[in-house]
Amino acid sequence: MKIAVYDCVTGDALTEKYGRTGPLIIKWIARYLPEATFSSIHIAGNETPPLPQDVDGIIISGSEKGVYDDTPWMQPLRENLLEMKSAGVAMFGICFGHQIMADVFGGKADKSDKGFVTGTRQFRSRGTNVTAYLAHQDQVTDVPIGAEVIASAAYCPVAALSYDFPAMSVQFHPEYNREFASDLIDMFGEELMSEEQLRGARDSLSIETDEGLWCEEVSDFFRKHCKVA
Repeated sequence: MKIAVYDCVTGDALTEKYGRTGPLIIKWIARYLPEATFSSIHIAGNETPPLPQDVDGIIISGSEKGVYDDTPWMQPLRENLLEMKSAGVAMFGICFGHQIMADVFGGKADKSDKGFVTGTRQFRSRGTNVTAYLAHQDQVTDVPIGAEVIASAAYCPVAALSYDFPAMSVQFHPEYNREFASDLIDMFGEELMSEEQLRGARDSLSIETDEGLWCEEVSDFFRKHCKVA
């Protein structure tokens, strides 16, 4: 099973400390999917995405960019996602990945009037309360035809989507841990949030989250949909 992680982060102080986003996502999921071989493609660094016949699945990471930004790598990514869909390649999106999948497949993502949100938040997912780390202002605002909302919250109605083809995505960041989320707030919080929002984000980190959040769901998804013997 070959899975490519599309790293859509250009680079910032967090990547200087923790390394590239692609390997962080691989570290998060690989322990639950030991039969898979992973690769990381720096899409935001203009590396060429793989052809559908060269992978069994893809994971699209978060990004500091929005789907509305004009970047050299955005249109090739869009075209590649449509090729992957046509070929039936399984795909999973995180944050920006969630948004660009919705945008490419007939929905819409845009900047929310609720402002930048980070720290931890609770979502309702298939009848269960889930607490997850997050860092975003953009949200999916229109759900593509054929997609089902499978997680939501009052401030984020479309927190996760399941499609009627092999695709699934989440707005939150299951690959984050508390240290990473705390550093994110310290590095970027003051320029993106009010003092009240910043205090709330820091306080929210006292809430426990599952370090294996969505690992089983994503692993089972790829096992089900990847075209391997």
